[in-house]
Amino acid sequence: MIFWLACIVGVAVAYLLGSLPTGYLAGRVLRGIDIREHGSRSTGATNVLRTLGKAPALAVLLVDIAKGVAAILFARAFYHWLGASPEAVPWAVALCGLAALLGHSRSLWLGFTGGKSAATGLGVLLALSWPVGLGAAFVFLLVLAIGRIVSLASMLAAITAGLLVCILPEPLPSRLLVIAGGLYVILLHRANIARLIAGTEPKIGRRA
Repeated sequence: MIFWLACIVGVAVAYLLGSLPTGYLAGRVLRGIDIREHGSRSTGATNVLRTLGKAPALAVLLVDIAKGVAAILFARAFYHWLGASPEAVPWAVALCGLAALLGHSRSLWLGFTGGKSAATGLGVLLALSWPVGLGAAFVFLLVLAIGRIVSLASMLAAITAGLLVCILPEPLPSRLLVIAGGLYVILLHRANIARLIAGTEPKIGRRA
């Protein structure tokens, strides 16, 4: 009973870490605008780049990645501190990873709106399994360099992460987290998928 109550606390903290509205705050602080009313209406780093510029976008990207890293590191430390069994900790950590992704895309502070969870998902990957995270980051950068379409790069990175986590000797909770998280990120890009099919998805350097 105590462990499950602790799970709820851990998941709640991970969700709150993920829900920190970095892009929204950047818009408010730098220009006094609601970034959800501009560009693609997302609070992610890509829309910040189009709306506010390179430096704010880089800052938002790094903080969003850090949110995912922090959620996993907190979960591991928290459940080990509680003395949870070694078998239970990976499952609890996986739940916290999913909570961080949900927090970014459905932020409590923004009326349950937000970004596409790609950057926060990368942070989760890097903290969970750095080989998987680096592999996904490499594919993201490669696709972005070739096609200059962030949404396509994000989705292919998510697919890559799912393949890598199944190939590498990762525990089952990590595999399920990465696969579920990747599918969630792709689901959040469904409007982008429609624009990709129609050939109207904007590239980096062009307005949405």
